[in-house]
Amino acid sequence: MTTDGGPAPRLTVALTFDHDSISDGVRRGDSPVKMSHAEFGVRVGAPRILALLADRGIVSSWFVPGHTLVTFPESTTAILAGGHEIGCHGWFHEDAADLAPDEERAMIERSAAAVAEVIGERPRGWRAPYWSLGPRSLELIQAAGFAYDSSLMADDYRLYRVRTGDRHSIEEGSRFGPEGELVEVPVTWALDDWPHFEPSAGGDRDGLSAPSKVLEIWTEELRYAHAHAPGALLTVTMHPECIGRGHRMAMLERFIDAAAALDGVVFDRLDRYVDRWLLGA
Repeated sequence: MTTDGGPAPRLTVALTFDHDSISDGVRRGDSPVKMSHAEFGVRVGAPRILALLADRGIVSSWFVPGHTLVTFPESTTAILAGGHEIGCHGWFHEDAADLAPDEERAMIERSAAAVAEVIGERPRGWRAPYWSLGPRSLELIQAAGFAYDSSLMADDYRLYRVRTGDRHSIEEGSRFGPEGELVEVPVTWALDDWPHFEPSAGGDRDGLSAPSKVLEIWTEELRYAHAHAPGALLTVTMHPECIGRGHRMAMLERFIDAAAALDGVVFDRLDRYVDRWLLGA
């Protein structure tokens, strides 16, 4: 069913945004040029995105590091004013794989508390910075009370329950742990703007793809999901400092138009889709 109590949509499209801004650069000590690129996401990218979403009547999900929340409160206010979800995305966009369990636990709680102070309740969703998880990350995210994570890739259009305690070794092979309460909203690099458009720090990826190439990938994924996964969810991940450039915003508009032209397609927040999935689980 939809949020208005109507029939279930053929496909739900979730436009999601990782609002990193300068959080990662502060932690790493980035150069002024890199910091200015990150700041573009707050100064230009986020306002452009929010204006487009308001014009199209679309609600979305934003994953915001704690540093962005406290450093740019006016941006957070604008996101909330548009009816969008705010979820957690670390504090300084930390790589969880580099943290000890106690450090990661403290970071998760600090991030959740910062979002709760802004939105008035505990956040429902967690997305790991870099989509990187340590050996205990999923256990810690579940223990912190999150309803869903959005960092894994074991499915494409269907939600699933997260396992904890998986063990893999050369000697004994793989042993899978039990499913828990945490719901996974799967993601993929192909539906993330960053690998397509931004050069990698190590020089192993050129980036700067033509928007026409990315539009083809995203719209073909959209059409396949619409045809073959009724009732499912297509999640697209974007970053304001990346998608906010003019030629990429034009591509995003065309993608939205392509989705809106398909019968039974709706746009919604991840938390609302997860709630409906849980009712039917």
